[in-house]
Order: sequence, then structure tokens, then C-alpha cells
Amino acid sequence: MLDGIAIHPMLPASDLARARTWYLQHLQLSPVEEYEGEVLIYGEGAARFVVYRSEYAGTAQNTAAVWAVADLRAVAARLRDRGVVFEEYDFGEVKTVDGVLEDPEGGLNAWFKDSEGNILGLSQRPAEPPATS
Repeated sequence: MLDGIAIHPMLPASDLARARTWYLQHLQLSPVEEYEGEVLIYGEGAARFVVYRSEYAGTAQNTAAVWAVADLRAVAARLRDRGVVFEEYDFGEVKTVDGVLEDPEGGLNAWFKDSEGNILGLSQRPAEPPATS
């Protein structure tokens, strides 16, 4: 029933002005719409997300949204240059190294927090193996 329909992350912010500044300074994103100073909408088409005022900002301990990127290390380097700090995690057999986790299939993942404590991530799918004939 919902296959193929875009889904949009909703990120809480206890201070919407602070969140707006952080997204602009660190991710170079500006809202495309704003509603009554309570909701900021970023992106366009299927690549949209919402930041909304909430007293529960930063309380979730899980990844709230992930950007799928073609070259995670390059994107992470550019974000670091803009002041983004990547999280370090140890999941037992796999762990981040310099903020990047390489999964057993060869994919890459990295996580960081926004100004409101929301956990956001980058993900790069593993390279396709060469076709055999």
C-alpha cells in the first residue's frame, strides 16, 4: 500500500533558530518553507525533511535520518571542514575508525549529531562486484 511513496524524516528541535543556524552553517541547507516559526522544511521532491519545535529534541538514542551518498569519505571530509563532529561507535566485531564504519559487505556508514542532539547519518552502499561472464 505504501510502496514507492516518499517518506520524510521529522526531526525535533528545542530551539528552532539554533537548528536553522546549525543546518545552514554545517550542512549548507536552508529551509524551503517555514510555518509559523514552528516548522522548517528542507529539501525538495523526495529528498525532504522537517525540523519542528519539540521539547523532546535529542532524547532519541537511534539514527533519525540518513543521507545515501556515493562517496562517504569525501562528503564526511567536507562536513568536518564545516565543523561537523562524527560519532565513534563500537558494535563488537565492527567499529568506527575516524568516525567511519565499514560493514562486512563493504558499505560505509558514519553518524553525527545536529545542534538538537538528533543522530543523523551518511551511508554508502558497497561497490557492485564486477559482472562475470
